[in-house]
Amino acid sequence: MPFAFPDTFRALLPRRFRNRRPRVAVVRLSGTIGAVSPIRPGLSIASVAGSLERAFGMPGVKAVAIVINSPGGAPAQSHLIHRRIRALAAEKSLPVIAFVEDVAASGGYMIACAADEIVADPTSIVGSIGVVSAGFGFHGLLEKLGVERRVHTQGEAKSMLDPFRPEDPADVERLKRIQADIQDLFTGLVTARRPTLSPTENLFTGAVWTGRQALPLGLIDALGDLRTTMRARFGETVDLRLVAEARGGLVARLLRRGGAPGGIAADALAALEERAAFGRFGL
Repeated sequence: MPFAFPDTFRALLPRRFRNRRPRVAVVRLSGTIGAVSPIRPGLSIASVAGSLERAFGMPGVKAVAIVINSPGGAPAQSHLIHRRIRALAAEKSLPVIAFVEDVAASGGYMIACAADEIVADPTSIVGSIGVVSAGFGFHGLLEKLGVERRVHTQGEAKSMLDPFRPEDPADVERLKRIQADIQDLFTGLVTARRPTLSPTENLFTGAVWTGRQALPLGLIDALGDLRTTMRARFGETVDLRLVAEARGGLVARLLRRGGAPGGIAADALAALEERAAFGRFGL
């Protein structure tokens, strides 16, 4: 029976004596996209760039798996993360496979489209290819309270969609043009990355589908999960290496735990906002 070196000593051996298991780097991208709050940041290029760099730079890696669980969020951050994944994939000549867990919707789906293949669970939620803006109007409340709103600007559009003033149709029209431009970029990106999209279905209405529904529409490539898919592709001994997210320094960790004044309240509000984003998809 051959002697098996413990994992602790395996790395010290010359490369030719090591057990060369195929290695796949795994990066988890979970949460809403964009700045949820200063205390509870969401997914952004700043927060994920380090993990992506380490994954694509891992020695001996055969592929990079991106595990996504996001209801979407800021379009700019979604696009920046998408572009960084594509740039690293081209630079390192590595295949990228996205695995959808609960949801990859809106910006989450934009990130998934950075992969060469998208694999989802039959019950995953994917899609929501659209743009949304939401807010509140408080001008009626101010009138009831006898509060006068005073705003002084240079530039007629500086107070666009001020929630404390009646909605201006010109502001709404300006917002619609911005949304249309972002939607044009989004649909163009999906069309370019997903050449198998169904030509008979309008997939750009903001609707969502389960993984099982999305497969024949071309929104995903297969049904499955990370472990099963990677073992089928690279063998039973595939080494799935999770690239842990950088935790930051002591001050950052204390802030995330609510150690700063108002931190607990801000964190609670951010958690409610994130919960509401996932709740839109019944999650």
